[in-house]
Amino acid sequence: MSDTHHSDGLQTVEAPHSAALPEVVDHVAVARLYGEPLFQLPQDLYIPPDALEVFLEAFEGPLDLLLYLIRKQNFNILDIPMAAVTRQYLAYVEQVRKRNLELAAEYLLMAAMLIEIKSRMLLPPRKTADGEEAEDPRAELVRRLLEYEQIKLAAASLGKLPQYGRDFLKAQVYIEQSLQPRFPDVHVVDLQEAWADILKRAKLVQHHKITREELSVREHMSIVLRQLQGQKFVEFEQLFDPHKGVPVLVVTFIALLELAKESLIDITQAEAFAPIYVRLAYTPA
Repeated sequence: MSDTHHSDGLQTVEAPHSAALPEVVDHVAVARLYGEPLFQLPQDLYIPPDALEVFLEAFEGPLDLLLYLIRKQNFNILDIPMAAVTRQYLAYVEQVRKRNLELAAEYLLMAAMLIEIKSRMLLPPRKTADGEEAEDPRAELVRRLLEYEQIKLAAASLGKLPQYGRDFLKAQVYIEQSLQPRFPDVHVVDLQEAWADILKRAKLVQHHKITREELSVREHMSIVLRQLQGQKFVEFEQLFDPHKGVPVLVVTFIALLELAKESLIDITQAEAFAPIYVRLAYTPA
């Protein structure tokens, strides 16, 4: 049986030592391990001493550190107090050396340069062969700091610009393709060439067959009379349809001759070489 203790209105149930679950405090898990709740820290958990270290400042290199020290204390970059800056710089380098010797190598090179500049400033200035004063030992360092600051500001300005994948994404629209395939269009020229090729091959294999066509002269005589009905004059050429072929034209001409022979039509001409007209024969009342 489990033991039950009452304290300040709260009830806590102690599980027996043989239970699989650890002791539960207010049923709140302190962590999750592979998705499973963890109600107390393991006894054999090892936390390295530097696991929870927080680095408040991160520098890209020795020039970045120097610029930070100068701007943070509002020093004039054209008149750098080398003693204060060198002391602060060496203190930071000493902290870095304890953790990362490879990272500290370039910082040590800059530290040597700062110490050299500080030492040269302690000595009395030497004059050149022309009698002019020598250049300020800090001049080269100032030039490098100003150039680095300009590049850093330019990089920050570029970083504020919208970037693809960070600030915006390219619009993409996926259109579902139709299940029915669409074949390429055929040009008119290609179709004409294909048809001409078919005709050419058909002429090579075609068989000539002569058939007798039944054409009635009387039928075409009736056709001509119907065409002249209600018309004063009809031009001779309008009575023929070339599209119907030569045999029909011949029969139509014979029909006109038969109608003229039977005095059913008049074929007239105003003068020589004038157009020929056809009309129904005039029948007095």
